[in-house]
Amino acid sequence: MKNTIFIVLVFTASLYADLSVSQIEQMVSKIHHKRQGADLKILEKTKEPFFRLKKEDSIKMFVMPPKSEKVKISLHAIMNGKAYINDGWKSIDDMVMGYTLKHIGKRGVILRNGNHIKKLFFHKKRDNFITLEGR
Repeated sequence: MKNTIFIVLVFTASLYADLSVSQIEQMVSKIHHKRQGADLKILEKTKEPFFRLKKEDSIKMFVMPPKSEKVKISLHAIMNGKAYINDGWKSIDDMVMGYTLKHIGKRGVILRNGNHIKKLFFHKKRDNFITLEGR
């Protein structure tokens, strides 16, 4: 298959290779002629071809705290598919200090901000699960 394509290309190139010097000079002379463009008066009257999209007013901003203050993200509890992080209940795809909550497991959560991934677990190894016993 490759050989037949190569043969066809070589044959096609050989058909167009018989240009004479006079033909080449004629093509070059056509290129050298100055082409007539549009007048400046016409160009000044034309509308601007570009348009600007309106910016949405619902821009979300997150202000990072100064570097001198280190703010920690801490996980306090997990219950019913929600995590209690930094004094608030968060569910998947909620924002926590610039990070998006991506996964809530039994023992911890995963936060993501672009290529940065944080895994939060409970501080101490303790039984954080509430068990109910029937009588």
